Amino acid sequence: MSPSERLEEVEGMKVRVAMAQVNPTVGDLKGNAHLVTDYIKKTIEKGVDLVVFPEMVMTGYPPLDLLPPREARTADIKGHEPFVEENKSLLLNIIRETAGVSGIIGFVDSEGSDLYNGAAVFSDGQLLSTVHKTLLPTYDVFDEVRYFTPAAENEPVLLPAGQGRIRVGVSICEDLWDEAMGYETRVTDSLAKQGAEILININASPFYVGKRFVRQEILKRKAERHHLSVFYVNMVGGQDELVFDGQSLAFDSRGNLLAMGKQFEEDLVIVDIDTKAARAVPTEPPPYNREEEMFNALVLGLRDYMRKTGFKNAVVALSGGIDSSLTACIGAEAVSPSDVLGVYMPSRFSSVHSEKDSRRLAQNLGIGYEVIPIDALFRSYEKTLKPHFEGTEFGTAEENIQARIRGNILMALSNKFGYLVLSTGNKTELALGYCTLYGDMTGGLAVIGDVSKTDVYALADYYNGRRGEDIIPRRCFKKRPSAELRPGQYDPFDYDVVSPLVEKIVQQRKTKEELLQEGYTRDMVEDAIRRMRRAEYKRRQAAPTIKITRKAFGIGWRMPIVNKYIPQSP
Repeated sequence: MSPSERLEEVEGMKVRVAMAQVNPTVGDLKGNAHLVTDYIKKTIEKGVDLVVFPEMVMTGYPPLDLLPPREARTADIKGHEPFVEENKSLLLNIIRETAGVSGIIGFVDSEGSDLYNGAAVFSDGQLLSTVHKTLLPTYDVFDEVRYFTPAAENEPVLLPAGQGRIRVGVSICEDLWDEAMGYETRVTDSLAKQGAEILININASPFYVGKRFVRQEILKRKAERHHLSVFYVNMVGGQDELVFDGQSLAFDSRGNLLAMGKQFEEDLVIVDIDTKAARAVPTEPPPYNREEEMFNALVLGLRDYMRKTGFKNAVVALSGGIDSSLTACIGAEAVSPSDVLGVYMPSRFSSVHSEKDSRRLAQNLGIGYEVIPIDALFRSYEKTLKPHFEGTEFGTAEENIQARIRGNILMALSNKFGYLVLSTGNKTELALGYCTLYGDMTGGLAVIGDVSKTDVYALADYYNGRRGEDIIPRRCFKKRPSAELRPGQYDPFDYDVVSPLVEKIVQQRKTKEELLQEGYTRDMVEDAIRRMRRAEYKRRQAAPTIKITRKAFGIGWRMPIVNKYIPQSP
């Protein structure tokens, strides 16, 4: 720090920081630019000194192969790709037209043949510095090494704010998780040692249940260690399978929580802080409700999936069971009841209570309801296939024909009227392969595909409590689960046992030996593992699933279809 810089700094300077927790859309470069501009105007009206936007807010996150992979680029590719150049051009236009405030905006930067996950630091119409992300995640849903080059090093940026200047340590998402994820490079430690007076981390951090507490602990620890205020600005919204929950955070130098953004909503979180004391007025976090968090995440994921892909209406197959009932409730909350159609498709094996419960659910929700019997179609299939099935018993083939007839009807309605078909299978069923490819797996989005069977019941119960009445009929909770594809058929699992077992295999990667030590029987463990391995080809063809747990089936689950390996020991 030069002597002149020291003279221009103001001890005990008051700085008003705004965390712009916004909902961009991948690829909508102009729309994202307008979003950023609108929020900058709001912050200026509120007398903000420094406004901070999420990671890659200009492009949306993750852009995936809208960016050219590293191995496909060479130094002589002019401007890399129009996508990258346009995001940079729009960013510079925003900065040039912004006076009276300093800020940080996430974007995709380029130098030579390298792309960077970057943060533009600007003030009063001038780009002062560009910070690049150092730690590039390559686990679960992340594959940033495919596209980006890591920063060699970063240093704090001296930024005009208020009546003086402040030395800001800027980092990007994973850079904050250095210790938690076992990286040797410690980005925030380095920034603090280089004289940062405040730490700011911009994020596109996907949601999973309970992640709020992990983030809070990391930020609190960083603030206490470095005796600096820490600001964590997170994206909000749904993008394909991912949900970004917002909940931007600010901590003072003592590790006190100063502010928390709304969950699953856009928000402009403003915090006044004294840079000398590095403190402000602490606050208490809102109460935590696991089921509420899960339900709201699913609603946002579905709402944004429909809004960003242009779907106005949804259709769901109602069976009178708990899974389809919960899916319909989420649909009605995500759009409006009038934009959701429930279709009941009985066969000769359908029970009276299934029709009553599905109709009652539709009435309680206020969604559309239609009955389309499938038995005539099923009999036509039986007649056509009779000579080819000669000498065989009624079995899985005939059962799955019914499921596929239903799936075909849903897709016909989708094609005719533009409905998004909501798949109703839960995570436990998808794991064990207890689902019919091209049947009940049919859909444009698997709404509860990352919700275990036990959590399906918990969320359904939560929703009834939230509404203050039994929107989902109580009989749906009590009846024994059945696909009703043959007389006397019931699901072949005790979900109270197998549902948590599946989660231990999928999320915790428990081995066979570890599960046996926990008290599960050998037959149960081997059956679950065998079913999971055999069902991989189904999951590869399943609809995208809204991710709400640490490990979901989808882009973060990369198991081979041909696989003979069974983990035996820790």
